[in-house]
Amino acid sequence: MFTTFVGMTASSTVSSASASGGSSSPHRPRQKKRSQVARACDWCRVHRIKCDNDHPCSNCKSRGRQCSNSGAMKSTTLPHAYQEIERLRQRVQELELELELPKERKADNDKTVHELNTQSSVPPGTSDERDLDFQVGGGRAKRFPEGIYISTARSPQKTWYGSSSLFYFIGRINTFLTSALQETHSAHRMLPNSASFLLDAPTTVSGEDHSQGGRLVAVPTDDPVNAGDYLTPTQEEYFLDLFWQSYYTSFPILDELEFKEHYQSLWATSDKERRPSALVDIVIAVCMQYGMARLPGVGRGLSAASRASVNDNDATIAGRWHYRRCQTLLSSQLESPTISTLQCHILCSIYLCCGSFQNMADNACSLAVRTAYMLGLHLEPPQTMPRREKEIRKRLWWTLYVLETKMSMKLGRPFLLHDSSTTCSLPADDREIAMLSGSSFAPLGENVTWLTWNLHNTKLMLAARTAYTAFYDNVPNTSNVCNAQSITERLEAWLKGVPEALKTKRQNNGAPFSTDLSALEVEQFTPLWLQRQRLLLELMYHNLCTNLYRPSISFALARAPDPLTDRAAMKCSAHAMALTHMMHQVLLSTPILAGWHEAFQWQWNAAMTLVGFVLAYPQGASTQAARSAIDLAVAVFENFGNSFAVAASAASIMSDLSAKVDLFIVQSQGMHGVAMQLARNCEESGDEGLINGNSTAAQTLDGPLRFDDENAAEITGVLAQSIDIFAAETYNDLDWSGINSNFSDQWAFTQQ
Repeated sequence: MFTTFVGMTASSTVSSASASGGSSSPHRPRQKKRSQVARACDWCRVHRIKCDNDHPCSNCKSRGRQCSNSGAMKSTTLPHAYQEIERLRQRVQELELELELPKERKADNDKTVHELNTQSSVPPGTSDERDLDFQVGGGRAKRFPEGIYISTARSPQKTWYGSSSLFYFIGRINTFLTSALQETHSAHRMLPNSASFLLDAPTTVSGEDHSQGGRLVAVPTDDPVNAGDYLTPTQEEYFLDLFWQSYYTSFPILDELEFKEHYQSLWATSDKERRPSALVDIVIAVCMQYGMARLPGVGRGLSAASRASVNDNDATIAGRWHYRRCQTLLSSQLESPTISTLQCHILCSIYLCCGSFQNMADNACSLAVRTAYMLGLHLEPPQTMPRREKEIRKRLWWTLYVLETKMSMKLGRPFLLHDSSTTCSLPADDREIAMLSGSSFAPLGENVTWLTWNLHNTKLMLAARTAYTAFYDNVPNTSNVCNAQSITERLEAWLKGVPEALKTKRQNNGAPFSTDLSALEVEQFTPLWLQRQRLLLELMYHNLCTNLYRPSISFALARAPDPLTDRAAMKCSAHAMALTHMMHQVLLSTPILAGWHEAFQWQWNAAMTLVGFVLAYPQGASTQAARSAIDLAVAVFENFGNSFAVAASAASIMSDLSAKVDLFIVQSQGMHGVAMQLARNCEESGDEGLINGNSTAAQTLDGPLRFDDENAAEITGVLAQSIDIFAAETYNDLDWSGINSNFSDQWAFTQQ
């Protein structure tokens, strides 16, 4: 501004001199007025010369200097300056954290041998993976998204499952077995032969050979609304009655009186054929799937291969015609959905999940979520609405919340429902609303009704989701990698509120919801629906605990013991064993869970977790108990296998994995024996280089051991003493080349 002022003064002086009539100076043309400059560049301002708005300015351009006038808007006020400082400070923090994360990931990867080809969830060709560590527009760091791309259906197209999913854990087991046993394994061989491997949709396959590449393919079917493929009125009545004693008490999303009135109205014009109804069709489909699976001895007398083969009579796809007609009828309701539309979407997701159609079930659940938002169920119902209607809306919303939370955690995918957008309160469970719902179940005392189970099941899912989010939504560090204490505190706080009427008693003073493996005391005269509610609540509790603690199971061949991680892994195994023991007793002695598909899926999840635990801890106090629980799981699968093929396939897979687990245990015992023999030899010869206090020999070995023929013969003799469950030819077929090459690391692993 000083330069500009001087220039204006000089110009004014010249004009005054001309006006006074001075003849000594020649006539000069009037100068063009210079454009105003808000701020001169640094160089012009220092030298107090005129500057312009060019970028760079003409003075700097003519002198070849670097002009500070870049054209960018600068902070001209104090608030702007504070905002710029805060922005720069936040950006520095982001960049520092971004530099630290790759170092932590690399250190973690160096410690483990499981290296999935799809550690990153970013498909090839996308932007830098590190960009996913931060929320868009914010600076809060999130956990790096791990996962696995795997084909879980007949199509070769692979889909993504997150790190909390069982598919990801199976991938880790597969990679470890390939490395430890020096054999080639396929993760697909660890997936049961469900209908999802054969069909695009829960429909049917032809008896003719339509195989492609060793897999059956679906063949075109007739119009799904063909009435000739449906049930008679008497058969429909049977399956509808089955619904009120099974799924209705676990998913209270219907009003019994309203549904029965609606069903009767469909027969108003004919007594031979009812009018189409999407809701009635999907209820019948769900109950046909459950009812066919609970029939005793369907697969008895068949070979193992026949029982494990999915055909058009399999229970998991029973009711497929009703499901398909429901889908056809729902297509006309998508633009103007109703409460009935939402009920259909929820039941469709349940039907598909029980049929092992993982991605289809996820899609149906997402449709239900969007429909619920369209209906405004996430908001608190108006006060003017009748209480009966308000409570059914609340139960619908929170049942969907539980379903979507289970689905997302099971598949390792982001949640669709969020607490921040929800104002709907939890549903009531008092006697008045239990009677208003139209059901005739008697109260259970202690202010407990048939709706109380749904309330506590919802609270359990809220507690588990809080622990899940705390672990997976943050960058891994020492405080949340295996924060078993935090998980335990949240779930124990929930457990304190569970009434005694919803707990299954134990024999010999055992504690419900514990891992003491005490036998159940099943009350003989308790209604079947209440017995099932009690068992489902406790089984869900153990299943969630198993999943929350499972990331602590590490398949590193050589690592230092970590008390925090090891304790969490032990808890994971304890809950998986508790679930297996409960399932074994209930299935083999009662009909409570016969044909219950979700219970089978929980058992499959627990069995695969136990396999991983035994591989990670082949030498430990709880290894033998976990290995025995795997045998109980096989018996459970064989029992379920009498009803549907996927369970028979699971029994076959688990038997094969059991043999591999035993082989690995023998190898680890052999390496342990060899190490002890070497230690004794060193101690006798006075060699203190290998024996030093309580440290392991592996910590002092400088390189891999070299075995000549004499040493190999000695090792063979030591190993032979520990092998008592395999034939001699099995032992001779073992490939010890992998063990000889890195003996020290593998022996150190067995000392944990």
